[in-house]
Amino acid sequence: MAYTLTVVVPCYNERANVAPMVAALNNALSGIDWEVVFVDDDSPDGTSTAVRALARDDARVRCIRRVGRRGLSSAVIEGALSSSADYVAVIDGDMQHDESRLPLMLQAVQGGADMAVGSRHVEGGDSTGLSSPLRVKLSETGIRVAQMLTHTSIHDPMSGFFLLRRELFEQLAGRLTGQGFKILLDLILASPRRLSIAEIPYKFRPRHAGESKLDVLVLAQFAGLLIDKALGGTVPLRFISFALVGAFGVLVNVLVLQASRAAGLHFGPAQTLGTVVAMIANFQLNNQLTYRAQRLKGVRAWRGLVLFLVVCSLGAYANIGIAKALYAENGHGLLAGAAGAAVGVVWNYAVSATLVWRIR
Repeated sequence: MAYTLTVVVPCYNERANVAPMVAALNNALSGIDWEVVFVDDDSPDGTSTAVRALARDDARVRCIRRVGRRGLSSAVIEGALSSSADYVAVIDGDMQHDESRLPLMLQAVQGGADMAVGSRHVEGGDSTGLSSPLRVKLSETGIRVAQMLTHTSIHDPMSGFFLLRRELFEQLAGRLTGQGFKILLDLILASPRRLSIAEIPYKFRPRHAGESKLDVLVLAQFAGLLIDKALGGTVPLRFISFALVGAFGVLVNVLVLQASRAAGLHFGPAQTLGTVVAMIANFQLNNQLTYRAQRLKGVRAWRGLVLFLVVCSLGAYANIGIAKALYAENGHGLLAGAAGAAVGVVWNYAVSATLVWRIR
């Protein structure tokens, strides 16, 4: 059957929301030929099982279960590219977006707009569903930064609720980074021309099941996306994340070195302590940010940390040796420590993808 609209729902641990989402779409899209594609990142709560149970009785319901990879943006891309409909919409699986606005969004694009975006920040919209002051602050900060750096007048560039022609999505797909959570902004920045965007107000609803995916690291990924676009995609986004983590590791190393020296430690032991603390900090940040899609948890996280420390100890020897040699030559502890730390960071980058966070 040829559908007019494919609704893509990226999801992780949203089992409780699957049936309510399908029922809500059925009510909202009466008179429209539609299908829904749940793109599930191998949720341990059985989200894909719940989707398939519905799909057995409703041909409009489909499931794409992804194993060994995660990420909202890449999930949206896979779901949209699986569609043969004329239009594609994206809506979160947590029921916080108002699906009843989809017909208005479809009408806006059919009427000539390149894209329709569900907006919390235009007249008639409401963002009170954000569950905490932190989420509100993160959202507001992201919006201001996006508007400033992209020179766009869109009021809600952080929205995850939008609709566009499938043909346009396919044209832009090859330009997308496919990482992070802000696929709408990625699409806008990927377009070689300025898109005409219709903003449809909606009220952001409180989550009634599952857990929020928004945290400070999402904003960090958002910053990485902006940097990637500013560089024209010439530097891989993951390398940018490596660089940010590495810079933080250098800072941690130097701060611990200086604090240890102030406490009376000699330079060698102080630099060793700084190196170990920086390695642990780098592992944690890489696990949460750079390799978020392959994040290690529980016992695997402890094993990963041990492996990271063992392998990176070779880099640490070079770190400490170079730092001590430079310190002996010029007596400048700060510069010597930073140079040694930088050598360790390069080694950490080289081993992380192949040995610690390799796809299993």
